[in-house]
Amino acid sequence: MKKATSVNTAEFDSRVLGSESPVLVDFWAPWCGPCRALAPILDEVAADFDGTMDVYKVDIEAEPDVATRFGVQTIPVLILFKGGEEIHRRVGTLSRTQLTAIIEQKL
Repeated sequence: MKKATSVNTAEFDSRVLGSESPVLVDFWAPWCGPCRALAPILDEVAADFDGTMDVYKVDIEAEPDVATRFGVQTIPVLILFKGGEEIHRRVGTLSRTQLTAIIEQKL
């Protein structure tokens, strides 16, 4: 089963912005309770959309440059990219059903 994968600053442009597939990125931190609650939902969504969309996680403490670049000030933040462009941003937690509906609407 595919899961959300960590991505670092060096890999971000090629894996996210350079991807031909849509990409969902979770900006999070280990100390963030809502972020930890969202993690299993992201793994489920990664499995649901395997082959259609990639799901990555960016730890804002380990990779502050990426967070700053995309104006992430509150976490969790989910950003959906398509063709290297941000097409949707969601701040806060949500259910698997809500996240799936957003993805299906935007793709």
